[in-house]
Amino acid sequence: MANVPPPSDPWTYSLRLPNDPRAARISRATLRAVLSSHGMAELTDTAELLTCELVTNAVRHSDGPAQLRIRHLCENRLRVSIWDTNPTIPAPFDAPPSPLDRFTALTEAAANLDATSGRGLLIVRLCADNWGGYPLADDLFGINGKLLWFELTPQQDAYEIAA
Repeated sequence: MANVPPPSDPWTYSLRLPNDPRAARISRATLRAVLSSHGMAELTDTAELLTCELVTNAVRHSDGPAQLRIRHLCENRLRVSIWDTNPTIPAPFDAPPSPLDRFTALTEAAANLDATSGRGLLIVRLCADNWGGYPLADDLFGINGKLLWFELTPQQDAYEIAA
């Protein structure tokens, strides 16, 4: 039987995605398999939703490929990032989140109840524990564009917190 690393060991998976509408579905299936294999299934529903939103934006707003990166960080955090070839970072991902961002995001959602599109980044802001974005300048390997990311942390029971 193969040795399975303990959940506290960091790991990273990357998936190159073509600019294709099926990329969101493929990224969800990949994410689901990774989280299930690493004992982080409780994050799957939220991680799939947020990943789908970011991959869909990458496909819609860039004309090149994208890349999904799934990382396990210290303290059992999950970071999912999406790189695409469009260098424009949409607001408010162009600045660090403020302590009041969830309140601001809820206010924006309430003001736009009838909106039928343009809510993907708002959903990320409401559901992620942390999020952000940064530009990628042209380097030796020709990587440019932007990277948008979010983090999720498993919820702890009140009993675990008190212990």
